[in-house]
Amino acid sequence: MLDVLMVGVGQCGGRILDQINKQAFGRSSNLGRYVSKQNWPSNVETIVINTAVNDLKELRFTKAKDRIHIPHLHGVGANREEGKNTFRENERVVMDAIERRGNFDVGFVFTSVGGGTGSSFTPLLADKLKYLYDIPIYVFTVLPFREEGSIYMQNSAFCLRELRESSADSMILVDNAYLGSAGDNIKAAYDGINKQVARRVLFLMNALDSEMLLVTDLGDFKTTMRGGDKIATMGFAESTGEGAISNAIKRAISRAGLLFPADVYDEAARAMLVIKGDRNVLNLSKIKEELDTLSSQVGQVFKGVVVEKGAEPQVLSVLSLSESEELDRLYERAVQAVQQEKDRRKSGSKAFSRLDGLEPEY
Repeated sequence: MLDVLMVGVGQCGGRILDQINKQAFGRSSNLGRYVSKQNWPSNVETIVINTAVNDLKELRFTKAKDRIHIPHLHGVGANREEGKNTFRENERVVMDAIERRGNFDVGFVFTSVGGGTGSSFTPLLADKLKYLYDIPIYVFTVLPFREEGSIYMQNSAFCLRELRESSADSMILVDNAYLGSAGDNIKAAYDGINKQVARRVLFLMNALDSEMLLVTDLGDFKTTMRGGDKIATMGFAESTGEGAISNAIKRAISRAGLLFPADVYDEAARAMLVIKGDRNVLNLSKIKEELDTLSSQVGQVFKGVVVEKGAEPQVLSVLSLSESEELDRLYERAVQAVQQEKDRRKSGSKAFSRLDGLEPEY
């Protein structure tokens, strides 16, 4: 059994972790968190950290004892420098709350890189967690919609750079702009994205503590994540009917199945696939055929097969990336955003300068 730490930082990270908690309870009712036990195969501790108390209050499936409020007015207003100072001033409060939970084998952090608290706290938190526990730390980093504004774009670029330079072992990218069609409006889109992330995380946790025909474990996951440029993505797919197992594998590694768009055959360094289903639908020759195709292009492919009676084929893919055209495009936008902010500050209003050299007359 694994000992797992999950930390949601900021509004976005908190909402993702709340959705993970909701799905772990396995009930849609708000009473689920009171009358049922979370269905974790592992020992999982969940904590949400935020400077905005209203964001913590909106959580519905995260227990009060697991919500850590860092007092700072009503958030840091997307100002990363202010956020970093706030973390440093309250570092002991944060780390004491985590350390009381015990020891862990692996840590996952969930955050947005565009806002304030999450993007400023997370690189510093990753360093502290690594120093405290000396365990692999993986950060689910949510990228903003590109039209959210220049501050969010520049925050994203600088946060991603700091995470890459931090002690975090890798970032699992989640792209709001790519996944935004998950709902008919902005709230539904965010909810849909959070559900996608949560489902993959729970699938992974269940798989790592399951008995398998072909085995993958935490060691294979770590090796997969080491393969790229400290960036990765996750895919998921399920299928029914004729050719279901082949279709599910293909879709789990296709752009449509991923949390962050990537050309797997050109950009992936290593892969891990976990395949689950009833024994009758797990055609091992078809599985081998699909994975051989992937192995011919990707350096290493780890595979696990979980038998679940009555289940249609479901596939989780974990892909470390050696490069990313989409991330390059985001950085181009971020550079433009920084320059735009500089230009706006330089221009200013000319109204006040009209009084230069004049004094009031009475």
